[in-house]
Amino acid sequence: MARAIWTGVITFGLVSVPVGLFTATEDHTVHFHQLQRGTSDRIRNRRVNERTGKEVDAADIVKGYEAGEGEYVVVEPEELDEIAPGRSRTLEITDFVDLDRIEPVYFGRTYYLAPRGKEYLKVYELLRTALAEAGKVGVATFVMRNRQYLTALRAEDRVLLLQTLHWADEVRDPVAELPELPSERVGRGKELDMALRLVDALSGDWEPARYRDTYQEKVRELVRAKAEGEEIAVAQEAPEATNVVDLMEVLRGSLEQAKGTGGKRTASGSGSPGGKRAASESRKADAERPAKPRKKATAPSRGELRELSKAELYQRATEQDIAGRSKMSRQELVDALGGSAGRGRRKKKTTAA
Repeated sequence: MARAIWTGVITFGLVSVPVGLFTATEDHTVHFHQLQRGTSDRIRNRRVNERTGKEVDAADIVKGYEAGEGEYVVVEPEELDEIAPGRSRTLEITDFVDLDRIEPVYFGRTYYLAPRGKEYLKVYELLRTALAEAGKVGVATFVMRNRQYLTALRAEDRVLLLQTLHWADEVRDPVAELPELPSERVGRGKELDMALRLVDALSGDWEPARYRDTYQEKVRELVRAKAEGEEIAVAQEAPEATNVVDLMEVLRGSLEQAKGTGGKRTASGSGSPGGKRAASESRKADAERPAKPRKKATAPSRGELRELSKAELYQRATEQDIAGRSKMSRQELVDALGGSAGRGRRKKKTTAA
């Protein structure tokens, strides 16, 4: 059972709802310890004086605000404690606004709010239902861990969400901060029409489970493979930037690709209901046909090899036990698999490079 990281009372008007605050997300990042190379000795960070190199006790460390180069305004911990807002027990809703009026850049972390007892379920559900039916979010402030937060309370199915918001002076102006932005909107034309058709072909419902953090999956696979003494596959190369001159052709090719894969479900592999029926009927027809004798496998042509990613080329090189494959570039893998530059590199039954 999760533990509340803050407890207090939501207030709006004369209505009060005792609640607990719970984290809504968790980090799935693989975390590593720092070790000295060649050993299992952990690395520890110590606070040292930059000038003398000597370690400094925590009691002798104060905060300093840099007022100029090499000049600091020193602030003692007690001085900060005197002006700290304290641990607020109140989450006071001061305004109700439309959710779409808050720009996404303002949103920070998300938390769950839960009633602190069965006796508060009715008033909790009253607030949740009111927010849901009004289509509004409640804007409120509260203090946690000596920090004041601006927040938005949202109604979801059976639960209230609290999302922290950035203060206005924390959000950067993209026009002032970014070096290159379009100076004018793109006009109506064939390219825009083609882009809109591509967007429509790839549109679908939001299904978060369809998307995976493939990098973290590869990190876990790397750790597992190294722990078991296996060889590691190389990463796929990043795609090249789109040439603006060929933009129309690229859009047309993208649209054809989207149509060829069923369009709206390329990531999950599922297409439209009609597409599913057609695929099912095709599989059934294939099953009823007599099996054809298999043709003898032929080596892929260099043209076919060039269509493969580096990871796929590496996998084939591993299957064929080509020596030195772990150090080869993509073109060298093509050459080795194609046989023109790689015949001499093959090994009979030696360990992989």
